[in-house]
Amino acid sequence: MKPQLLATASPLPLYVQIKETLRQRILDGVYAPHERLPSENELMALFGVSRITVRQALRDLHAEGLLFSAQGKGTFVSKPKAVQDVQQLQGLEEAMVAKGYVAAARLVSIQQKRAPKDVRAALQLPTGADVVEVKRVRQLNYEPISVDLSYFPMDIGSKLFALDVTRDIFPMLENELGQRLGAADLKLEAMLPESEELQQLLQMQPGEPILRVERLTYSADGRPIDFEYLSFRGDSYQYRFRIERK
Repeated sequence: MKPQLLATASPLPLYVQIKETLRQRILDGVYAPHERLPSENELMALFGVSRITVRQALRDLHAEGLLFSAQGKGTFVSKPKAVQDVQQLQGLEEAMVAKGYVAAARLVSIQQKRAPKDVRAALQLPTGADVVEVKRVRQLNYEPISVDLSYFPMDIGSKLFALDVTRDIFPMLENELGQRLGAADLKLEAMLPESEELQQLLQMQPGEPILRVERLTYSADGRPIDFEYLSFRGDSYQYRFRIERK
């Protein structure tokens, strides 16, 4: 490896410059997912810095989820996760296309069915009510990222049969069905895929976890109109929240 020159006159500390250099190489694919990173000694020689400087850069990259360590084997590149900053109510496509991702979806099924108990309770429907269930595989950069299972009351869901539900649901509800959206309640849970079908749709190996997001979306007048189970690959996606204490 050729020595990497750092900008000694830069206001950025040396460890930050090393961190940014390594991060860019990871994102550019110079260091591929699961590839072993150069050792601390090699990085010290490469950048001409002390061990403590290298370790600080590596600690920060570990904290960002870009690296992981294996006991006695070294430091390896993680598979970069797509990050959705949850500051407002957005669909996957709305949130991720703005970050430069190619977003798409594949429809698995759309059907009218008797509402399961949890769905009926969330949507405040009477016993015996039907709903429309939409199951889709969502993709980012042509790789499966989540399986979305969405439920709608019949007066809304019945209209979805005539629409292209491979698109983001939220803009469709607002622009084509006249449902102005208000707020949403979210619950997050780490778990194993509950079915072999889910595992196959996400192209996951046995034992790999998912991030399950339960989301109940309300119209602007407070009516629950969209109840969803979003099952994200645990190694590929991250929800990030910002909260303030006032």
